[in-house]
Amino acid sequence: MIVVNAVIETTAENIANMIDAIAEMESKSRLEAGCHDYTFSVEINNPDVIRITEKWESMAALMDHFGQPHMAAFQEAMAAYPPTSVSAAFYEAKEVAMPAR
Repeated sequence: MIVVNAVIETTAENIANMIDAIAEMESKSRLEAGCHDYTFSVEINNPDVIRITEKWESMAALMDHFGQPHMAAFQEAMAAYPPTSVSAAFYEAKEVAMPAR
């Protein structure tokens, strides 16, 4: 499984202006083959920061995601409301069960 942890630093106003693009990106990404989770969240203590958590079946599924029309639409929205910074980390992970206590 591929886990993505992305951070977008912007403004609360930009987030509000992009809310439709964010909602579309989240819902359409979740429908993609190989997507196990795709969630946007705004930090409670810093409303100028969006975090995106993604879980993909494989790197191939993630790479296909980058070519989707909703990704292009989201990129256009970000260009209209430019963030201060964007970072993303990609991890290959294996899910493990928490031992019972």
